Amino acid sequence: MQTPQKIAVVGSGLVGTLLAIYLKKLGHTVHVYDRSPDIRTVEFSGRSINLVMSNRGWKTLQDIGLEEEIKKIGIQVDKRGIHLKDGTFTTQFYGKEGESIFSLSRGVLNRRMIDLAEEAGAEFFFNRKIWDVSLANASLYEGETEQGEWKELKYDIVFGADGAFSRVRHRMQRQSQFDYSQEFMKIGYKELHIPANEDGTHKIDKNSLHIWPRGNFMLMGLANLDGSFTCTLFMPFEGENSFENLKDETTLVDFFAEYFPDTKDVIPDLVEDFFKNPTSYLVMTKCFPWTHSDKVALIGDSAHAIVPFYGHGMNAGFEDITTLNEMILRYGDDWKTIFAEYQKLRKPNADAIAELSRRNFEEMSSKTADPIFLLQKKIEKWFSDKHPDKWMPLYSRVTFSLQPYSEALAIGDFQNKIMEEIMQFPDIAHKWGSPEVEEKIIQLLNVK
Repeated sequence: MQTPQKIAVVGSGLVGTLLAIYLKKLGHTVHVYDRSPDIRTVEFSGRSINLVMSNRGWKTLQDIGLEEEIKKIGIQVDKRGIHLKDGTFTTQFYGKEGESIFSLSRGVLNRRMIDLAEEAGAEFFFNRKIWDVSLANASLYEGETEQGEWKELKYDIVFGADGAFSRVRHRMQRQSQFDYSQEFMKIGYKELHIPANEDGTHKIDKNSLHIWPRGNFMLMGLANLDGSFTCTLFMPFEGENSFENLKDETTLVDFFAEYFPDTKDVIPDLVEDFFKNPTSYLVMTKCFPWTHSDKVALIGDSAHAIVPFYGHGMNAGFEDITTLNEMILRYGDDWKTIFAEYQKLRKPNADAIAELSRRNFEEMSSKTADPIFLLQKKIEKWFSDKHPDKWMPLYSRVTFSLQPYSEALAIGDFQNKIMEEIMQFPDIAHKWGSPEVEEKIIQLLNVK
């Protein structure tokens, strides 16, 4: 146990609430602030992308004894279900038999995490607007408006878990030698909905992450426990096949009839959902340092917001907590060293998963419909099954292992160069399972 401190966590999202549980179990007084209402008292819909939990996230929950509790509210997903424009449906398993991710509703998970944090002893303060923080002495400043009167709230340590537009990070940005970048993708998203059948069952396979890949845009769907699917339409804001062109009911219905014809019978409320739900943006942020002395630290999206195409925003944020906890166990009450080591270890990995996530949009929206890409993945799986000691596919490294993201990215790039050469092999479509292809891959692996 550490010497008890009075700690504030700004942000009651998934990372903030799980961090609060960790800190309470270490003996600290923990207060969690959020400018929004208690999510347990409001309807949560209209701008969500379902979450997927993988090994990194489960590791953080295992360490605190919550893995089985959270699995109760998830659905196992072991493959991609790919809906081609011509009506063909194919599947692509994510890993080896038994390897899967879990689909989780963000709202359901967040509500459960707050309950668990309160049960652990954390106190939550909703509808409380934090406008600033003192980096020198870890005081928060709260008030009704940014220009109005503020009240000082004194703490020993402050964690900023308040998302991509963090107020805590905003204060840190105003110090010298603080690097910060923000980039909005030209692609936005809109939530759609597949309701359950009358008997509560799912209309399409619940154990697949469904993708309708269409080049520079795509539709994605993940199952919920109530038999429904949360679907997300990703597409450019402007240009051909963009949100700006889908302005009326006729155009929308014709567009879906052309590009997503097999959704007609499963998305009955397409028009209502499309025009009711907002068109949301995707932003990536990077910054450094993440900490200030032994007083203030950023964690999760406030330090490294990424796009959702690898399904690792939550997993990366939870892994921040794993690393922070490891540093606490190693360095005890030396919070300055804890913070310094935490950011040094996590920054390269946060940058790596940001890059992987950006790249994966192209894979999901275009390559999953490309026969050459699918053949490459088949060859990789074949070789990996024969030589698990020599080859683990990139997706498995990222999702089903705890290997640092930065290492997974570097090895993945090396393996992709090998596969580019293999795909040029004469008559590869027919010879891909031959001894000569196997020997060629082994030869290329040994050339480093």
